Amino acid sequence: MDFKSDKFKTWLEDENGKQIAVLEYPEVRPGIVNLAHTVVDPSMNGQGIAGKITQYVAEKLRKENIKAVLSCSYAVHWFAKHPEYNDVLADSGTETQIRSEIL
Repeated sequence: MDFKSDKFKTWLEDENGKQIAVLEYPEVRPGIVNLAHTVVDPSMNGQGIAGKITQYVAEKLRKENIKAVLSCSYAVHWFAKHPEYNDVLADSGTETQIRSEIL
């Protein structure tokens, strides 16, 4: 899959350039982003795209040494199933503090 990214968003386009999947992760502090929103076009459901885009972003954050907090329910679920990416997550104290600030 050919994911595209800018600083705080990764997406997948169809052949016409329409976004068919997106994961948004705004910066909440320097070096920390919030995986806030994952959306996949209903026509693409069941193809594992949400998991693939989340893995792509986790690997991107790891390479850039950026930590993540999770407010997206899908991201929470995905990271629980993929503990090999726990190094991408902000420590629990930082996450608790940031979550209270953003919620």
